[in-house]
Amino acid sequence: MQNNAACDLLNTLKTSVDFSESGLPEIAVFPPSVYIGKAIEAAGNKFLVGAQNCSATGEGAYTGEVTSEMLASVGAALILAGHSERRQFFGETNAIVKSKVERVLAAQLTPVFCCGESLEVRNANAYKEFVYTQLAESVFHLDEDNFRKLIIAYEPVWAIGTGVNASPAQAQEMHLFIRNAVKEKYNEVVADNVRILYGGSVKPDNAAQLFACADVDGGLVGGASLKATDFIAIVQAAKQ
Repeated sequence: MQNNAACDLLNTLKTSVDFSESGLPEIAVFPPSVYIGKAIEAAGNKFLVGAQNCSATGEGAYTGEVTSEMLASVGAALILAGHSERRQFFGETNAIVKSKVERVLAAQLTPVFCCGESLEVRNANAYKEFVYTQLAESVFHLDEDNFRKLIIAYEPVWAIGTGVNASPAQAQEMHLFIRNAVKEKYNEVVADNVRILYGGSVKPDNAAQLFACADVDGGLVGGASLKATDFIAIVQAAKQ
C-alpha cells in the first residue's frame, strides 16, 4: 500500500463511520511502519494506530531494525507479534515471538499476539496442541498483570487467502479452547476478559456470523481492510 492509498482509505473510514454511535467497536489500523505518522494524523482521536511488526531486540547496533520504543515514540498504540506471514516467510519461531511480546510490553504498548495452525496441522487433527504450544512458549510465561495487557488473535493459516473458509463453528471451537487454556493457566476472570480476535479471512459476508460466536471478540482483518467499503461493512457487523 502506498502513502496516498493508505491516507485515502483512512480518511474514508473517518468520514464514513459515525464515531458518536453507541456500541461502536474499538477500531485499530496497522499500516506499514513508514506510514504510521500519516495514519495517526488521519485517525485523529477516532481510532487507534498500530504497527505490523517490531524488532525482537532493544536499542543497539541492529541496523535496519525498528524497535518497539521507536514505534511508541511516533504514537503507535499496539504492535502485532507473530503474524502468520512473519512466521511463514521470515522464520519467526515461538522464541522470537516471545521476545517481541516482551519488547512491546516494555515499551508500554499493547501486544497483539497471533497464533494459528497450517492446513497440514489441521488435517492431522493436531491443531489444538499446536496452538497451545504457541501460547505456552510465547505468552504463558507472563505474570497476570502483563498478560492482561495482551490481545490474542487466532489465525487459521489454512483459511487465509486459500479460498477455504473456516466456519463459525470452527472459529468458536478454537476461541473457546484458547479461552479455556488461559483459564487453566491464570484464572476465570483473566480468561473472561482477554480479547480473542479472529483472523481467518474476515469479510463482509461472514463477519456477522463470526462475531456472533460467544468467544469471538472481534476480527483481525486482512485483505478486506484494504477496501474501505468492505472494512466499514465489517465494522458495522461488529457493532451489531
